[in-house]
Amino acid sequence: MSSLSFRILGLAAASALLVASGAALASNATVTQLSGTLSVKKPDGSVRILSQKSQIESGDTINTEHDSYAQIKFSDGAQLTLKPNTAVKIDNFKFAEEKPQDDSFLYSLVKGGLRAVTGIVGKRSKDKYQLGTATATIGIRGTTFSADDCASNRGGDCQRLDAAVYVGVADGEIVVRNGQGELGLTAGQFGQIAPNQRPLFLSTDPGLQFTPPATFIQSVMAGSVVNAGKNLECSIR
Repeated sequence: MSSLSFRILGLAAASALLVASGAALASNATVTQLSGTLSVKKPDGSVRILSQKSQIESGDTINTEHDSYAQIKFSDGAQLTLKPNTAVKIDNFKFAEEKPQDDSFLYSLVKGGLRAVTGIVGKRSKDKYQLGTATATIGIRGTTFSADDCASNRGGDCQRLDAAVYVGVADGEIVVRNGQGELGLTAGQFGQIAPNQRPLFLSTDPGLQFTPPATFIQSVMAGSVVNAGKNLECSIR
């Protein structure tokens, strides 16, 4: 997990917030960057292959395939960057500029790993932003953070680590909670949450790599797109 990756996410989120602040926005998200294959499973069970510019709604479960990376921008300016072999369910997302009382950003890391930068919901309604994982829930206080599920996935870098969810904070603060306890982490700190165990502070970076292809990194920094052109999504029957 490199500082370059966090800086990339921070730059992208800053530009997104400038766009989001101008007007009330719809309750959805858009695929802004994609390298490889991204699919979505809708609440009705249908599956669709997505492309750059595809829309994502509450109830959707998005999946990246092997060697695939995707960046999702939400209408409040928040961004999620998904690693390969990752599944994330958007449980409930609501945002309207003029209705902070209706804010909601609830999502679940089903498998794999992600890097998250919070948007307006995470900044003005911190108690309504929550990421669920296999071993704990993560609340935030305005932040950039990572979460990697090595409890469900034992491949790749996870092979050398204990079965657990690993979190790291680049900016701000998170609070990790489960039935055994609670742990607060601030910028530069890392934590481990094993099944049925109290969240633990880690003295060192667990070293879970985040290495998207150069074209993906360059396009994020430049604000361009990897898979340029119109929406090319298709359904799987």
